[in-house]
Amino acid sequence: MRSFVVTTALALYASVVAAQQSSGATSYLAKEVPIARTNLIANIGPDGSKSQGAKAGVVIASPSKVDPDYVYTWTRDASLVYKAIVESYSRGEDDSLRNRIDQFVDSQAYLQTVSNPSGTISTGGLGEPKFHIDLTAFTGGWGRPQRDGPPLRATALIGYSNWLIKNGNTSYVQQKVWPVIKLDLDYTASNWNYTGFDLWEEVSSSSFFTTAVQHRALVEGATLATTLGLTSLATTYKTQAANVLCFEQSYWNPSQGYITSNTGGGRSGKDANSALASIHNFDPAAGCDATTFQPCSDKALSSLKVYIDSFRSIYPINSGIAANKAVATGRYSEDVYYGGQPWYLTTAAVAEQLYDAIIVWKAEKKIAVTSTSLAFFRQFASTVAEGTYASDSATYTTLLDAVTAFADGFIEIIAKYTPADGALAEQYHRSTGAQLSAKDLTWSYAAILTANAARDGHAQESWGAAGLTAPATCGGNQGPTVGVTFNVRAETVWGENIFITGSVDQLKSWSPDNAIALSPANYPIWSVTVPIPASTRFSYKYIRKLDGKVTWESDPDRTFESSASGSSSTNDQWR
Repeated sequence: MRSFVVTTALALYASVVAAQQSSGATSYLAKEVPIARTNLIANIGPDGSKSQGAKAGVVIASPSKVDPDYVYTWTRDASLVYKAIVESYSRGEDDSLRNRIDQFVDSQAYLQTVSNPSGTISTGGLGEPKFHIDLTAFTGGWGRPQRDGPPLRATALIGYSNWLIKNGNTSYVQQKVWPVIKLDLDYTASNWNYTGFDLWEEVSSSSFFTTAVQHRALVEGATLATTLGLTSLATTYKTQAANVLCFEQSYWNPSQGYITSNTGGGRSGKDANSALASIHNFDPAAGCDATTFQPCSDKALSSLKVYIDSFRSIYPINSGIAANKAVATGRYSEDVYYGGQPWYLTTAAVAEQLYDAIIVWKAEKKIAVTSTSLAFFRQFASTVAEGTYASDSATYTTLLDAVTAFADGFIEIIAKYTPADGALAEQYHRSTGAQLSAKDLTWSYAAILTANAARDGHAQESWGAAGLTAPATCGGNQGPTVGVTFNVRAETVWGENIFITGSVDQLKSWSPDNAIALSPANYPIWSVTVPIPASTRFSYKYIRKLDGKVTWESDPDRTFESSASGSSSTNDQWR
């Protein structure tokens, strides 16, 4: 086995922290972690015991075939799973993982070439959320595009590339891994400021999780490109990373003290999205930096408290639990999917964020309390004041012990609702704690493994977050556009007009209120020319407006693919 190198401070932390941890969480994880590893591998093709039919390196979301059918591979889920696998392999925990990672590289290189409803390899197809497990396109209706998959895949493979380079295998990175990474980074750099569906696949808007993982991928992608001598690409990625980081700051709600996870959807924005973003962008070298929303930053801790508290009164299984103790948490309080239940992976994410925070506090030998994080810390010490508390102070010890117990409490919640065989579904019932929804969810197992690693003091590798500052003015990234002229033959009555809206921002993202008016200069042909991102497949429809009444043309949605350069046009008939 290879040794995992950690700083002296982190090594010290790992040696002493066990005395502060609860025996209940410790005993549960001692039993559950081996089960989680086994069941996670069982869901990976070609030889996983629960993933029959999956190609090599393909992660199935779950073996559940009905209620719901999750026998698909999601780019997001697979990338997060392989991020955990790469981290485990880099720590020297299992040498057999190397072959599985190489299979993942090969499967994703092929998957990027599969044409799908979001487009082709060069026209937006990388934003397609899920595929069949034989690596063919899923063509049914779905929330697409989803723009978190490419940056998450890039991050998983950049972690592997960094390990390969450190171990003298740069040529494999250049020949096999970098081509996959580059496509994902190019997609991210070109599309980060376009809306898409969030990680729960329900809201099309800007999403904090998506923005945060896009920023990380571009930063570490620029570093890898520099290492490989690709300075021009590195400059492009750095430029867009700065723009993304600037935009990332806009999600913070200062008056309410939390990160608004989605800009659309009509929800409060209190969402596990923010905790998941924090843990998957953890960089121990960045300390408690708030600009990148590190787990121990005042903004991330404040947001975590608001998120946790939003579930205290809505789940019966949380009834009677003190206001400063762990509770079951779900995706967001307004959730209605399967009746709106707690999820294993979201509850584990809370614990992991707290464990990550503890790693940094132990390494830096201090805890800072600000006006933003004061409410979080006063859960555990009602008289604590703003200030920085060194490790030799009683306040530091009190807070550290309390947060450790708080984090372990979330693991104990999971333990309480884990069946005897250790199998983890997607959700557990808000009233009974019984499992429901997809059985053996791969992401649930990965969440247990990464939370346990953080609890054991294993810090993730630095990805370059330290010292970053957000530009004062945010730059956009329009990318190349081409003119698309929309022509539709439509006969109208006096005062009636024709408009167009569609799936891309330039067509107002399906908003009838903001739809674009067409000109009747060549009546009965109505026309308008709109700049559309080049090489992009999109959907659209025409609508009629008369005296405030809106009439959509009949289904299905129309589709079109803009050209790579020049201009193009449509010739449609109202239907």
